[in-house]
Amino acid sequence: MTTEPTKPWKILFVCLGNICRSPAAEGIMKKYIEAEELSDRIWVDSAGTCNYHTGQLADPRMLKAAHRRGYDLTSRARTITNRDLRDFHLIVAMDSENFRQVHLLTSDAASHVKLLSDFLNEDWPKNVPDPYYGGDEGFDFVIDMIEQACPKILDTYRKA
Repeated sequence: MTTEPTKPWKILFVCLGNICRSPAAEGIMKKYIEAEELSDRIWVDSAGTCNYHTGQLADPRMLKAAHRRGYDLTSRARTITNRDLRDFHLIVAMDSENFRQVHLLTSDAASHVKLLSDFLNEDWPKNVPDPYYGGDEGFDFVIDMIEQACPKILDTYRKA
């Protein structure tokens, strides 16, 4: 008897333009997933709440900051869709405004939509700051936050 392949558990990271925070979260989470040998069970993507940068790679400053820490960011910006709300098991918004925008797309409570800070202790800010208009240190801080959240996000998969 053959069994049907198990569908992967899907995580979507969401920020405003999908060129800084969410592609960084996608790339970092993929590395954590690979290290845990879960690549065949968990699938990760990222999206933005607006279409300002559709088709673009991550911001060059984020690419550089991620590369310094061994992360490869290869995704291209896209906008979140209504289908994403149905297809993803966990949607992680980078800040309160992204969280609000995602909830505007759905008529239900969307309990699978969380803030990244839900996976951090109270020492971290509630919102992942958008580094786009700041200096290089902002990109490093975003990566610090994501690195701290990834193990707890993986715990969510293990408890699902």
